[in-house]
Amino acid sequence: MNREELAARVDHTVLGPTTTPADVERVVEEATEYGLNVCIPPCYVADVRSYAPDDLTVATVVGFPHGQHATEAKASEASLAHEDGADELDVVTNVGRLKAGDLDAVREDLEAVVDATPLPVKVIIETPLLDDEEKHDACRAAKDAGADMVKTATGFSDGGATVPDVELMSEYLPVKASGGVGDYEDARAMFDAGAERIGASSGVNIVETFDG
Repeated sequence: MNREELAARVDHTVLGPTTTPADVERVVEEATEYGLNVCIPPCYVADVRSYAPDDLTVATVVGFPHGQHATEAKASEASLAHEDGADELDVVTNVGRLKAGDLDAVREDLEAVVDATPLPVKVIIETPLLDDEEKHDACRAAKDAGADMVKTATGFSDGGATVPDVELMSEYLPVKASGGVGDYEDARAMFDAGAERIGASSGVNIVETFDG
């Protein structure tokens, strides 16, 4: 993997509750300079599409950060993001339903988002909140729902991506490792474990610390 290939596998992310238009503009500028993708709040997708390069991959989130929106709201949010110009969707699993063992409801919730648009859907399973059995259940639900990828975490719970979690998740679908990936060494460990994509607010540093 060269530097350009690495950058194309990193979603440069800004999703905090205080994210301003200026924060998003900065991330877009950095992503454009370094060849990264971006992952931004849904309220800014249309704005970004008005000024960002056409070839910039723009991901946004659905049901973020807790996944407890009504299923109809998630599907509507996905549809609106598509209309605004998003290229990919990262949807949060309803962890409470997962922990209650209501796996049909979890799958149906995710399936509604997948069916709402033709966009690729990554399912955030929030690994820091799950035991291994629940991680398997979440990945199976995502796969059965027709999702394209599974993602480790939102970054809003304690903990983030780990090598064992990426290895487990990659048994089911391609993995986006997100949460605590700060530099190229972290990213390389995730790739070696089976991750296809990285999500990080430190996308620039990941590329800049690439050692070839």
